Parts: sequence; structure tokens; C-alpha cells
Amino acid sequence: MLEMFSYDFMQRAFIAGIIIAILASVSGTFIVLRRYSMISETLAHSALVGVAVGLVAGLNPLWMAVVVAIVSAWLIEYLRAYFSLYSDAVLAILLSGSLAVAVIIVSLGGAFNNSLFSYLFGSILSVSSADVITISIFGIICLSILLVSVVAVIIALSIRVVGSLLIGALMVIPTVSALQYRQGFVKTLILSLFFALGSVASGMVLSFYFSLPSGATIVLCVLTIFIISLVINKR
Repeated sequence: MLEMFSYDFMQRAFIAGIIIAILASVSGTFIVLRRYSMISETLAHSALVGVAVGLVAGLNPLWMAVVVAIVSAWLIEYLRAYFSLYSDAVLAILLSGSLAVAVIIVSLGGAFNNSLFSYLFGSILSVSSADVITISIFGIICLSILLVSVVAVIIALSIRVVGSLLIGALMVIPTVSALQYRQGFVKTLILSLFFALGSVASGMVLSFYFSLPSGATIVLCVLTIFIISLVINKR
């Protein structure tokens, strides 16, 4: 198993994966308990618009994803507050609308390539040293102020690792799994963190040795933990 750490890209991937697991599980605990789970999927699709704009315009896709995700988070809160719309309706509208806009931008710009594919499904093995530094810096900031806009930043930073189609699972499923054990808030948060870290580590090991897509493998690992948690705590 230690053989995989002889490669620089695997070392960067593990560091990025651990950071994302911490960010996703901690922020996910707050959004799940607030019954706001779908915001992760919505903001992930919104961030994809930023990625598409970045690829077509020749800008940094990661930074564009962060900007668009933050604007989308503010838009969600604005629509809820000033138009008295139901939260799930706002999220559904923005989710489908963002995906449609991203597809159109990519189609018009002819930018549907391996770069966009990696943002859709995750490509943790291609994480650069600059990505690790960016994720680390913003991760520390985000953990100190858990607001909706900060959740948007976490999601935008995470899609390079897990993918916009899968980040919602990593944010929500560890917390839902931890809730099955019916512990207090602190223990639930710790359990969620443990499940996320375990899923990322085991998913990366499996993806390395069996040549599987990293993001999808990580999500399957966390789904396995969820099923086990359901069985163990069945009443």
C-alpha cells in the first residue's frame, strides 16, 4: 500500500482529499441539520457554470467556480427572503438552470474536453501543488465561518477532487450516516468526519490499484458506510 505514496501526484491527491473530507463533513453536518441538504448539489452545478466560463474564456476554472458559487449562494438567499419562495423550489430551479447554462456555454465555446470532464466527475490524481495550497488556505478560512456563502466556496474548491456531480454525496451522506447512531452534536460531527476521511482514503486506494474513477469510488465507499450504519442501527 505504501507503494502508492512514492508518487508525487498521489501525495498531493491524499493531502487534497483529506482537506476536502474535513471541509465537506464539517460543513455538511450544519447544512443537513438545517434541512438544507440539496444546497450542495445546487451550488455544485452553479460552480460548473464558472468552470465552463473559465474554460471558454481562458480564465482559471477554479477561481471562476468560486465566484459563481458565491453569487449563486447569495441569489438563493435573496430569492428565499424577498420573494417568499420555498427553499426546495429555489434550489431545484437554480440547479436545473445552472446545468442548462453550463451546457450551452460549453457547447457554444466548444470546450467540452477532458478538463471539463474532470470537474464533472472529479480527478483527484490531477490535483496540482497550487490546487493543494488554494484548498488549504481557503479551507482554514471556511472552517472558521460556516455561512452559506462559505459552503459555496467549499463546494467550488471540492469539485476538482470529487466532481460537481458527486460533491453533494460527500457532504451529506457522512452526516446522515453519523445521525443513525443517535449521538449528540459533537459526537455526530466527529463520526461524520471519521466516515468522510475513511471514505476518501479507502476510495483513493481502490481507485489507484484497480484503475477506477477516484470521485465515484469515494462516493461508493461512503454509500457503503451509510448502508452499514443503517443495518447496525435498525430498530
